[in-house]
Amino acid sequence: MSSKEKFYMVLVTCANPIQAKLIARSVIEKRLAACVNILRSPIESHYRWKGKIEKAREGLIIIKTTARRLGALEREVKRLHSYEVPEFIALPIVAGSAAYLNWLDENT
Repeated sequence: MSSKEKFYMVLVTCANPIQAKLIARSVIEKRLAACVNILRSPIESHYRWKGKIEKAREGLIIIKTTARRLGALEREVKRLHSYEVPEFIALPIVAGSAAYLNWLDENT
């Protein structure tokens, strides 16, 4: 089933598991997302920040939402996140099972 960019998968790195769970719980409670996956193994991120090359151990969450909730979701992630510039990358879901996409739509 084509979603015509109505649905999104959002990637957010988090400083620790507590932050990941806080964001997950809040966005689900507020119906900004239908589902949040918290990847349990830390990832090692390498990046440039304020002119220096840095690295950090982080967690990654994957959030499933709709286009109509994307702006509010971004605001909530920024409100709860400890980073000055948190990662918030929204990837369109171009296809998926009709049953899952309907569920996603009904729960946001």
